[in-house]
Amino acid sequence: MIDEVSPQSAPNPEAASHTGLEDANGTPQLRMPAAPPAPIPGTPEYRDCSSSLVIFGIIQIILGLLTALLIPLAALGALLARYTAGPSMRPGQYLSGMLTYALMAAILLTLGIGSVQMKRWARALTLVISWYWLITGVLITVLMMAVLPVTMRSILHAQQNAAGQSAAVSASVMAVILTVIIVFVAFFLIVAPIALVAFYGRKDVAETCLHRDPVERWTDRVPLPVLGASVVFVAQALYLISSGLTTPMFPFFGRYLIGAPAVVWFLAFAGLDAYLAVTFLRIKPLAWWIAIVAAPIRLLSMAITFGRADLMQAYSRLGWSDAQLQILSASPMFRSHVILWWSLSSSILFFGYVLWLRRYFRIAPVQQQPEVLPVQAG
Repeated sequence: MIDEVSPQSAPNPEAASHTGLEDANGTPQLRMPAAPPAPIPGTPEYRDCSSSLVIFGIIQIILGLLTALLIPLAALGALLARYTAGPSMRPGQYLSGMLTYALMAAILLTLGIGSVQMKRWARALTLVISWYWLITGVLITVLMMAVLPVTMRSILHAQQNAAGQSAAVSASVMAVILTVIIVFVAFFLIVAPIALVAFYGRKDVAETCLHRDPVERWTDRVPLPVLGASVVFVAQALYLISSGLTTPMFPFFGRYLIGAPAVVWFLAFAGLDAYLAVTFLRIKPLAWWIAIVAAPIRLLSMAITFGRADLMQAYSRLGWSDAQLQILSASPMFRSHVILWWSLSSSILFFGYVLWLRRYFRIAPVQQQPEVLPVQAG
């Protein structure tokens, strides 16, 4: 029995004859379509960003060097303040500023060199630190836009009352200074971290670092959101240590502790933040619960103290002079407690972020082995 061939599956000699392929008897032959070319072994399936990593690393190195230049400037300001009349900052504040600049410069230089070398840890740390830099920068810029005009206006009125300057000229000069300050701050606190986040967050950049640095790093074992929280805990610990050593004034449930008790509490909470920073890297569920329990206690203590305690009296007990207290009381930022409530709002935002991290600290259910009866075992 001969199988019938459907018209759709039967070859068409006329359609195949135009190919020019015939056998020895002159019968047209069908030409099969060519197979797609095989991929070349070793060809990356991503865009190599090695050159861009070097460029962005050099930019971070330059920023680190510029930040390091602020250290001698701060030291010069502390030296000149000793020979100028009028109130000035306390020596501990100058020291805290210089240490902050040194730490920032060291971080930028380290991350820049790591980016030039295309290290995995450099890309991960740069990304999470840039996000922290960006969020903090937005909050600081908004705070400055709200407070600086009032501060400039009070300074302008004080100058006019003291020297009788022209209001029009002084107001125009103050407006220019205010605009320059806000643009400068917005560039370094918002534009610069946005550029770093946009670049180091690209998938091609991550793949380039994975192939250029094939060794597994400690940052590979931690989800980036958890790594970011650990970085914030480290920053908080360093800030608490600096505040305890330079300005020992701790808000404690409605009053400010001054001196040695404040130092003890500052160091205790700094140790807690350092512990959380380490245990978050290890994805310890207990660390998440400790953070969730400790954060509301700290927030409640801050809120009660900011609402009830007298900040100027606390600075007076700390040993500040009358001239320094007068400058603080004349500033709208301290008079309205804007900075205090701003810091409280920032802490609340971070607490919400830690709550969101719960998904990374869930304990996987343990699969229990079925019990084996003695008869079955025998």
